Order: sequence, then C-alpha cells, then structure tokens
Amino acid sequence: MADALSLITIVEIVATIANLLYIIFLIREKIICWSFGIAGSLLSIYLFVDARLYSEAFLYGFYVVMGCWGWLRWHQRLETDNNPIVRWPLNLHWCALLLGSIISVGLGYAVYHYSDAERPLLDAFTTVFSLFATYLEIAKVLETWVYWLILNLVSVWLYHDRALDIYAVLIGCYSVLSIWGFVSWRRVYQLQSNAEN
Repeated sequence: MADALSLITIVEIVATIANLLYIIFLIREKIICWSFGIAGSLLSIYLFVDARLYSEAFLYGFYVVMGCWGWLRWHQRLETDNNPIVRWPLNLHWCALLLGSIISVGLGYAVYHYSDAERPLLDAFTTVFSLFATYLEIAKVLETWVYWLILNLVSVWLYHDRALDIYAVLIGCYSVLSIWGFVSWRRVYQLQSNAEN
C-alpha cells in the first residue's frame, strides 16, 4: 500500500511539472507547449483512474489527442499566417454554454447511474467545458482563458475532495496563470488589430 501511494505521488509530481510547463509555454505561444501537455496528460490518466474520476480520465485522454492536433495545427498556421489570436462573438459563446450544459447534465446522469464515479455531475461539467476550452486554445480564441479561469476554480475543490492535493495546488496555480494568459493574449490581440489598421 505504501509503495502504491508513493508511486501515485511520484506520478502526480511529474505530471504536475509537465502540465505547469505546458501552460507557461501556451501563454507564451510556444509550440513546444503541446509536447509537455501530451506527456502530462498521459500521466494524469493513470491518476484519475486511480481516484475514480472517470470523466477526468477520459478528458485527459482527449487532451492527448488534442495535444497532437494542436501541435500540428499551430505548426501549419505558423507557416501560413503567423497563427494569430482571434475573438468569438458573444452569440457563439451563449450557444456553447447552452450546449455544454445540456451535455454535462446528460454525461453526469449517465456516469452516476452506470459507474462508481465520485462527484459525477461536477466531474462531467469540468470535463465537457474543458473539451470546449481546449478547442478554443488550439484555435487561439482569446476567451479560452475566461473559461479556464472558471474551470480551474471549480477543479481545485474537486481535486482536493478526491485527495489529489498536489493537483489541487497545480490547478490553483492555473487559475492565476489563466489571468496572466488572458492579459498576455489580449495584449497580443490588440497589437495584431493595430497592425491590421
């Protein structure tokens, strides 16, 4: 039991470092961010299965796939149009919030009734909206950081509740980094807009 606990702790620390490097490089718009994101996500799958947060484990599996796509997409866009930051109109965000809420309730209900998952509705909410926020990262939509700030604050409590305290601290750091990400990307977006005018 002690060996299993120490293995979990070691995996959690290594995954935390990889995931932290991912977010820092993402904020700085460095393509290397995706390699750290993929590595951290692979390690995280193991942790979440062990903690019986199955929606989170699925989410991190999705992050692995999206990390590969993000790496390819950013590389292609750098070659063609310098991979600019963009903004979405408010009506698209309202549609995403409505659709995401409906899917979250459905997923939470299914997981509650067909597994031994802990906190299925909250787990489903963070999972569904993290999928969406990840897509916005890859598309370099400025508002991704607003979604991440809210998701990170909710996830701090969820991870602490499941005794993933190192991850809870990491996600707390992500909350602060989400603010930095928004400010940094907004500044770049404004510079891009000024250069176009």
